Amino acid sequence: MQSYTLIAPAKINLYLEIIRDRPDGYHELLMILQSIDLADRLEICSHGTQDFRLTCSNPQVPTNETNLAYRAAQLMKLEFGEAFANYGGVDITIDKRIPVAAGLAGGSTNAAAVLVGLNLIWELGLTIPELQRLGEKLGSDVPFCIAGGTVVATGRGEKLVPIGDLNSLWVILGKYKSLAVSTAWAYQTYRQQFSHEYISDHAVVTSRISKVHSDPLIQAISHKDNHKIGQLLHNDLEKVVLPEYSQVMKLRAILEQIGGLGTMMSGSGPTVFTLCQSQQEAENIKNKARQAIFDPDLELLITKLSSTGIQVV
Repeated sequence: MQSYTLIAPAKINLYLEIIRDRPDGYHELLMILQSIDLADRLEICSHGTQDFRLTCSNPQVPTNETNLAYRAAQLMKLEFGEAFANYGGVDITIDKRIPVAAGLAGGSTNAAAVLVGLNLIWELGLTIPELQRLGEKLGSDVPFCIAGGTVVATGRGEKLVPIGDLNSLWVILGKYKSLAVSTAWAYQTYRQQFSHEYISDHAVVTSRISKVHSDPLIQAISHKDNHKIGQLLHNDLEKVVLPEYSQVMKLRAILEQIGGLGTMMSGSGPTVFTLCQSQQEAENIKNKARQAIFDPDLELLITKLSSTGIQVV
């Protein structure tokens, strides 16, 4: 029986701009996505039966067809029926280290790991771009999670262009364990409140996307200007999430006041992060934040930015 262990990193958004509605019901986005060392660990093991079995160390995570990792396995079965018939199903075991419902792509990176693992076990020989095209069918973050790094993402998040390497920076993450924010709610609420600001002219949209690489934040990343990177963090979804979730707004304000290069909410939240020059700076901010907010429900984690996606151990 073949078995693989895979490391599935989380991600944060350094930039998230909502440009307009798309005909498919999604939003046209402009994002800068960044992998971090905080990661889940997956064991994928063939067992010779015609079934997929999923278990997870965190009881909050569903282990049925609603789990994106399980759906990734089903997608591979649908796309590569002959390989499934030859090799059979697998056991998928997730050691969950990424906080659940945190805006850190935990479900997406697990799905990406399953695509990579089954590609190996079933000896399909798929390339990273081929795996990413499969990932698009599962969710907008899955293609990024496969390769990881520091990437400009456009479209609904599936069009990816690597732009640099920021793995020298550290980051502190703050998330209330009992708090979750629906991504669908965040985007729908943004549409209701700010659709009048959307760019409707197709030529203007095309020009905005084509000029993305001259944007100040991307130039700062290219030049490793850490202080400028921290100053230019941006997330449109803060405009709807922060007013609705006072805990997140307070956490963001306190982390920003304490120090670091820059503070922002990641994705649709509720995780808030602060970029730091060093591990020691991150430790200092963590200690001060814990003193300012003495709440056992608040989880504070320190990790590093990463240049990798799914890794086989």
